[in-house]
Amino acid sequence: MDFSDQQLKRYARHIVLPELGGVGQTKLLDARVLVIGAGGLGSPLLLYLAAAGVGHLGIVDDDAVDLSNLQRQVIHTTDSIDTAKVESAKATLHGINPDVVVDAHRVRVNPENVMALISDYDVIADGSDNFATRFLLNDACFFAKKTLVSAALFRFEGQVSTFKAHDGESPCYRCIFPEPPPDGLIPSCAEGGVLGAVAGTVGCMQATEVIKEITGIGESLAGKLVVFNALDATYRKITARPDPACALCGTKPTITDLSIHES
Repeated sequence: MDFSDQQLKRYARHIVLPELGGVGQTKLLDARVLVIGAGGLGSPLLLYLAAAGVGHLGIVDDDAVDLSNLQRQVIHTTDSIDTAKVESAKATLHGINPDVVVDAHRVRVNPENVMALISDYDVIADGSDNFATRFLLNDACFFAKKTLVSAALFRFEGQVSTFKAHDGESPCYRCIFPEPPPDGLIPSCAEGGVLGAVAGTVGCMQATEVIKEITGIGESLAGKLVVFNALDATYRKITARPDPACALCGTKPTITDLSIHES
């Protein structure tokens, strides 16, 4: 790809990296990434993907900006309150990098629309805040053979992993977490709280993993789960292997479509 003078200047710090270079930047410009959630994780994730030059971004979120969001959802501003999050995020991203195409999907992911939503994208990044969506995206991405970069937050902790069990070599989300926890067992963000800066840290880690999957640099987090604890500033990398008894990707799967998610 021939870069314009503007692109050479904008992405100069990427292009000079031997591991990335012009080839890697071209892959970013050609990439299509769908981000689920424009909240605490989605905010830094989207900001850094747009700044990196990911050519086509999709944002899925059915919510509007609330004052309580602004402590951690840094893609939005006070002036964005009551605005659809996808539109607020799209405006911010346009200001950072006007060359990035942004699709705003003001919908909630559900079993009826998920396959259509993910079909046009290369990598899916899950920044949702509930287990039902995480399990739905895991299953849908497995069936669609899409790479899923997943992250989650709780109080002072966060975790990041990459799932591409369709390759037959690495685990899916269900291999690690077979079933969602019972309702009410894990407090929501509103109930349990979250340190705003932790969302930024983990969202940036997630953006890095998306960029690695697009460009092929470094070591994929497929088969690994990174857990970050802000209170003692520690990172743990846990090895996860495919579970032969997994209901989705095991040797005798019992989940063969998305009907398990239908209410």
